[in-house]
Amino acid sequence: MAGSGRLAMRTLSRCGWIRGSNPAVLSRLRDEAVVRPGFLSQAEEDTLTSELEPQLRRRRYEYDHWDAAIHGFRETEKSRWSDASQAILQRVQAAAFGPDQTLLPLVHVLDLEPRGYIKPHVDSVKFCGSTIAGLSLLSPSVMKLVHTQEPEQWLELLLEPGSLYILRGSARYDFSHEILRDEESFFGEHRVPRGRRISVICRSLPEGMGPGRSGEPPPAC
Repeated sequence: MAGSGRLAMRTLSRCGWIRGSNPAVLSRLRDEAVVRPGFLSQAEEDTLTSELEPQLRRRRYEYDHWDAAIHGFRETEKSRWSDASQAILQRVQAAAFGPDQTLLPLVHVLDLEPRGYIKPHVDSVKFCGSTIAGLSLLSPSVMKLVHTQEPEQWLELLLEPGSLYILRGSARYDFSHEILRDEESFFGEHRVPRGRRISVICRSLPEGMGPGRSGEPPPAC
C-alpha cells in the first residue's frame, strides 16, 4: 500500500530527518545534504508510481551491477512524462538546482526490492554534475553518507515516502552514499523496516558536457 510507509514514519518524525557524527559535520553539510519530508502529496506519489509501474513491470530484478554497487534492483531511464508528473519534476528542479544548472535529459528511475540495497559509492564526475536530487516512493529507507578520507565523519538521512533528498557540493563529491539493506536499516536506535523502494533521480549535467550528450548512468540512490 503506497501510504503505509508514511504511517510508519510518524513516530520517527520527532527525531528529525538528518543525524550526524558530530555537530561540525552537520553544520558543514547543512545546505549540501538536504531532506525535504512531505515534498510530495500522497496523490502525487501515486501519480508517479502509477506512471512508472508498467515500464518497471516489464523488467526483472537484477542481482549484479556493472560496478557491483547495487543488489536487487531494476532500473530505467525516462524522458517523456505525463503533464502531472512533469509538473512534479519541475518542482524538483526549482527546489534543488540553480538557474545556471542544466539537468541531464534522462531521469533515472531505480526500483529496489525489499531485500535490495545500494553499496557506498560516489557518482562518477563523468556522468553527473554537482547536484543530485531524488524522490523516494513506497518505502522509508535510510541513506548513509561517509567521508571518503575521514570515515568517522558521517550523516544518516531518513527518507520517508514522498520526501526529496538533495546532495550537492561536498556531500556529493567528498562523501560516499548508500541505501542501507533491511537488516541494517536503522536511524540512530530506531528501526526503519525496508520495503520495495522506487527512487526518481534528477542530476545536473557534468562539467563540460553539452546538453545533447549523455552517457551510461552511474549508480544512484
